[in-house]
Amino acid sequence: MSKTKLPVPLPVQHFARCIDARNRPADYIGDWPARGQVYPVQMRRNAHTGDLQVHVLGFYAERPYGAFAQHRFEHIAQVWLN
Repeated sequence: MSKTKLPVPLPVQHFARCIDARNRPADYIGDWPARGQVYPVQMRRNAHTGDLQVHVLGFYAERPYGAFAQHRFEHIAQVWLN
């Protein structure tokens, strides 16, 4: 029996497809996803509400905050990193 512990978080990369790019806020400054595009993402909880949000890796967002609602994306793949 191995006593090796897995790192937290697990070494995986998630990918998601944007399915809803409508209703960009007027005051939003930064990159916005395009419908149908696949992006590397991280799922993180909002510190205030606890809701899961999608963070697109490599996107720049100045304001309000560079997180997107979960309903805008469809999870399509999870790749284990070695």
